[in-house]
Amino acid sequence: MIEHTGIHKINTIRRWYISYQLLADVLFAAAISLLSIAFLRYLFKVPGLWALPLFVLCLVIFLFIHRAWNTSDVLIANFLDQQYPELEESSGLVLKPASELNLLETLQLQKVETQLQAVPQWHSSFLKRAKLALLLLLFAFGFTWVLNKPSATNQSLTGKALSTENNALAEKVLPQISSIDVIVHPPAYTGKQPRSQDKFTLNVEDGATVSWKIATNIAVKQVALLFNDKETINLKNINPDKNAWQIQKLINKPGFYQVNVDGKLSDLYQVQVITDQPSVIHIKSPKQYTYIDAGEAQKVNIDATVNDDYGVANALILATVAKGSGEAVKFKEYKIDFSTSFSSHLPQYSLQKLISLPALNMEPGDELYFYIQATDTHQQQSRTDVYTVSIQDTAQLLSMDGMLSGVNQKPEFFRSERQIILDTEKLLKDKDSITTVKFNDRSNDLGVDQKLLRLRYGKFLGEESESDINPADVKDDPVGDIKNYGNAAVILDKYTDKHDNAEDAQFFDPELKKQLKATLTEMWKAELQLRLYKPQDALPFEYKALRLLKDLQQKSRMYVAKTSYNPPALKLEKRLSGDLSKINQPINKSDVKPGTDQYENLKKAVQVLAQLKVAPKMSGADEHILALASQQLSSKASAQPGAYLPALSAMRRILSKPGKITPGDISLVERAIQKTLIPADKLPVAAENPADLGLSQQYYKNLNRLNR
Repeated sequence: MIEHTGIHKINTIRRWYISYQLLADVLFAAAISLLSIAFLRYLFKVPGLWALPLFVLCLVIFLFIHRAWNTSDVLIANFLDQQYPELEESSGLVLKPASELNLLETLQLQKVETQLQAVPQWHSSFLKRAKLALLLLLFAFGFTWVLNKPSATNQSLTGKALSTENNALAEKVLPQISSIDVIVHPPAYTGKQPRSQDKFTLNVEDGATVSWKIATNIAVKQVALLFNDKETINLKNINPDKNAWQIQKLINKPGFYQVNVDGKLSDLYQVQVITDQPSVIHIKSPKQYTYIDAGEAQKVNIDATVNDDYGVANALILATVAKGSGEAVKFKEYKIDFSTSFSSHLPQYSLQKLISLPALNMEPGDELYFYIQATDTHQQQSRTDVYTVSIQDTAQLLSMDGMLSGVNQKPEFFRSERQIILDTEKLLKDKDSITTVKFNDRSNDLGVDQKLLRLRYGKFLGEESESDINPADVKDDPVGDIKNYGNAAVILDKYTDKHDNAEDAQFFDPELKKQLKATLTEMWKAELQLRLYKPQDALPFEYKALRLLKDLQQKSRMYVAKTSYNPPALKLEKRLSGDLSKINQPINKSDVKPGTDQYENLKKAVQVLAQLKVAPKMSGADEHILALASQQLSSKASAQPGAYLPALSAMRRILSKPGKITPGDISLVERAIQKTLIPADKLPVAAENPADLGLSQQYYKNLNRLNR
């Protein structure tokens, strides 16, 4: 009986363990299948019914891996021995037959059986996997909800037109109106089809034509639309019973309007206008400044994208080729089409064009300036910045014209970069015929020449000069003169930087400064190699510095097309005619009058509204002030109906029902007025002296006492 009781206890604990493990496998399979189906639905729009076979597959895999039903009683006994020290690691005796037990084991079994009765049938450690699986399942539910919510929202918004969005807005309609049918005809440049709605609030494209068909439940004399409190349009009767009216109007600016039925006005209805945005052009390649070195292919591959909200009608490349230098620069313009048809008027195009520079009659030393211009279906034009492509002029780079024109003796520190290159190459040729000491001396002298040339160009960037070019004689130094001892002006004149002189100010373009800094860097590297007696390694840096200097000279080609300015065309019939009859002498006459505050009525209205919060009663003067403020809010609502139309409606309710003024309407009007008012400019005032608790007065008293 005792043996049966112990084995039954272990079997019960084993069944609980297997149940929890199977529950954990089910939860894990559900969580993984839910996450997988969420990803598949988001990426490939897979039906949700696939979740069931996916769950079954995952469950079979987990059951095959863990095989919880194979858990033996021996494992349960070992688990109990680890968890309960009072069993003295003897739970396994319960599983042995009685015939195999000796006397000592029999006595221990009786003690273990008594302790097993106090052991619970299930343990919290069995729930670890189940708890983890439950948390994963909850995360899968939350993740699936978040992942699928935007998709559903986008589908609902895609399936609805602008009229459906307007239908969500609650509107108050006059009781005489039984039905309303508003048909919006978008302009041709949008490519949209007409749409209808049953609401007065409009959200239409710029240039759309709107038709109103209003049906009344009784016969009325006249139906009209009042736009922005200024324009009144009478509807036409299309029924002998005078209960059907219609009108058509072109909408090209925002505002608001009301329906007038036999003198009774409706609420204010918004008119929002969707403006057409110009095309957006993005050039992926080439870079804004492209330099083609000798030996490179003289081609430019233009890769760009054009986007528009409704459609692109055309796009082309406007290029200008600059030839020559100085005052003999010549320009020629080209219009280059992309090999793309824009007849479909798609909202996005990817454009590529390979331009052969020799086909544009470009030669070494010439420059190409181009930009892309796009036109949308509304005939709006947009363009990019100007891009520059230059071809290296190798002939000009190593030109010997300066040497053939005669000898022009200059100081040593005025040597050019080309002369340094020639001297370096000559030094390399003479290397085998001169001693090492002389070779090193000449290389070091060239490094000094490179340094002096670098200092010359460094002055253009405002860098400091060194005094070793023409060191001043110490005897002529004014600072060393005993007569100037203590003269601060002489010392400041020598040791301070005079960067504020107008003649020292430089107006270089940032791109030119960047290239000049690169030139100085190459000179630094060339000087380093020359000082290390390595003229062969200095030559590449010297050549690069010369190329950059020549390229800077080419930057002198400045013309009006670079500034994105198109001058007006000249009238040839008036050119050189000498007719000055329409040129009058300027007469300076000005009448200075004190300006009027255009926001005075709004400021007074704020005071009246503040009084209405305390006592909701208005006098005739208060009503006049609020009426004037209402007119200004009306003009604001015409331009920005979404921001000011609710406040205008609240102001009209205050004026129409003085005895039923609500705090909400007052707050709404006050916020709109505060948004309209511009903060006044602060006038300069004398700063208030901080309180020093009389310390300054005490300080002067002590000074006077010490001076006595």
